[in-house]
Amino acid sequence: MRSAGRLLASLWLCACGAPPAMDGPVADWPVYGGDPGGSRHSSLTQITPENVGGLETAWIHRSGDVLDGTTSLGKTSFQVTPIVVGDTLYYCTPRNRVFALDAETGEERWQHDPRVDASAFYVINCRGVSYWLDEQAPSGSVCRERILTGTLDARLLALDARTGAPCEDFGKGGEVDLSEGIGDIDPGEYAVTSPPTIVGDRVVTGSMVLDNRRVDAPGGVVRAYHARTGQLVWDWDPVPPGAPERGEPGYVRGTTNAWSVFSADPERGLVFVPTGNTSSDYYGGHRNGSDHWSSSVVALDAADGSVRWRFQTVHHDVWDYDVPAQPVLLPFPTDGGTRPGLVQPTKTGHLFFLDRETGEPLHPVEERPAPQAGAVAGETLAPTQPHPVRPGPLHPTRLDPADAFGFTPWDRQACRRTLDGLRSDGLFTPPSLEGSVQFPGMIGGFNWGSVAVDRERGLVVGNTQRLATRIRLIPRAEFEQMFDGEPPLFGFEPQGGTPYALERVPLMSPSGVPCNPPPWGTLAAVDVESGELRWEVTLGTTRDLAPRSRWMAPFAAVLSLPLGAPNLGGPLVTASGLVFIGATTDFFLRAFDIEDGEELWRTRLPTAAHATPMTYRVRPDGRQFVVIAAGGHGILGTPPSDALIAFALAP
Repeated sequence: MRSAGRLLASLWLCACGAPPAMDGPVADWPVYGGDPGGSRHSSLTQITPENVGGLETAWIHRSGDVLDGTTSLGKTSFQVTPIVVGDTLYYCTPRNRVFALDAETGEERWQHDPRVDASAFYVINCRGVSYWLDEQAPSGSVCRERILTGTLDARLLALDARTGAPCEDFGKGGEVDLSEGIGDIDPGEYAVTSPPTIVGDRVVTGSMVLDNRRVDAPGGVVRAYHARTGQLVWDWDPVPPGAPERGEPGYVRGTTNAWSVFSADPERGLVFVPTGNTSSDYYGGHRNGSDHWSSSVVALDAADGSVRWRFQTVHHDVWDYDVPAQPVLLPFPTDGGTRPGLVQPTKTGHLFFLDRETGEPLHPVEERPAPQAGAVAGETLAPTQPHPVRPGPLHPTRLDPADAFGFTPWDRQACRRTLDGLRSDGLFTPPSLEGSVQFPGMIGGFNWGSVAVDRERGLVVGNTQRLATRIRLIPRAEFEQMFDGEPPLFGFEPQGGTPYALERVPLMSPSGVPCNPPPWGTLAAVDVESGELRWEVTLGTTRDLAPRSRWMAPFAAVLSLPLGAPNLGGPLVTASGLVFIGATTDFFLRAFDIEDGEELWRTRLPTAAHATPMTYRVRPDGRQFVVIAAGGHGILGTPPSDALIAFALAP
């Protein structure tokens, strides 16, 4: 009956146009994740399951900041989620240009170009900017409202939100040098790609440190600066407990970094930090406990940076299973009401529900024996790994030769032969000399798109991708003989300072199709209270994968199989019961019914939208807008673009 009702509503919309905008609540989007806790939830209800089919393009803004890899400057990846404060939308481009737009028309109000040198990066991005209101400053004064953002060349910028001019009282001329104290940095090795987190007058930021380069990579210090002056307030150098005090002149090298988006609980004065890996990612025989903070969610005191608690999602991580996703805050139901909780998605496809004040699991977590066979000399693996009992993994945890997939018998046979020659002992199979299956693969599971929370319905909604990776450790002498000078950009990693380099490639058939069976992308909803899976659906099609697969290329124009698609980016949920998501390698923005996962609407985009959508309404009698950045991704092979697109119902 519901589907029939929607069909009638869609026919009415096509015949008569969308219903007129009705008075309703104003809702902005002042923080990257919608709120400090990253819920990616909006209270707006103008766009509903019944009328979502009437969405149309309202405006498109193009920055001109797009690179396609044909020059030495690599490729752009437009991953931004804009913010909206009042009637102004703010966003950053992959080369850290900042734009302010009229949120209803897309008309440009100002832009600021920090003139970043991105020539050392193969894929460049900026996921967002942050906003701070100086309540102590007089109304209308310069830089009372500020936009803060990090850059690829390791600067923290403060701009006047009204004009885009640098705030001269912040640091030196409106910027802080984040390379201070870091020491030696190789080109392209150290950057800021995620928006800073603001708690009170603290601006907290981590950094991206390039994976698998060297043991003595730049350290992963997390720092807080005063939002008005840019002065350093505190730093958290993630060295293990009991380690010697840091010596001058700078921070400890090779420590765990924190490259993704943080969350904040202003009421409790906490910042929640998802951490990466201690260098180097796929071999840890040299670490001696230095990975104590790796692959964890860490709660820091926003006032002084002291650690309140830590929960480690992977022990002694040698799979690059760092925590890529923003921790999302939520109320957790109890018999007497609710407890302050958070949910942490991971690359392994796990969702860990934790107490926000203590870090204790809210749904049971078990330490289970981990595979040990095949570990290389010098490595000491963790004997157990944490597994949430509820919910179970939202990604398969084993790939065997019998599971080999292919569109043709020859493809299946080739994949089966490849799998026969690899160690495949399930989740946490150790990297080995003969080669191992990593499944989930190197980019998840869940990734930086994180999850969305519908507090009223008690649901967590998230997307996963399912692509296996083949990993092999290569003895140092053999690796040095393989390449004359530098190894290729992709496929081989030096892991300098360790006995082993790394070969790491997607596990694909000869015709370019994943060897693991579909679906290759999913969208799922989990009940917060019970921890049970409410629904799961396939996300994406093979349509735009076709040009990158030799077998599928001749059928690119007509072939669109509902097998799921690789995806990067996350979901948005609305109070009206909709889930909006791009993320997939096919060029669509989609809307799903949050109650059962039924796809209700899709629209074609200029390229893949590897970003997370957001929504807002700036006037009580105005329209609700849904905005997505469609910019492609160099590593996933989707073409680059600079299209920031707003959708709304017809006026």
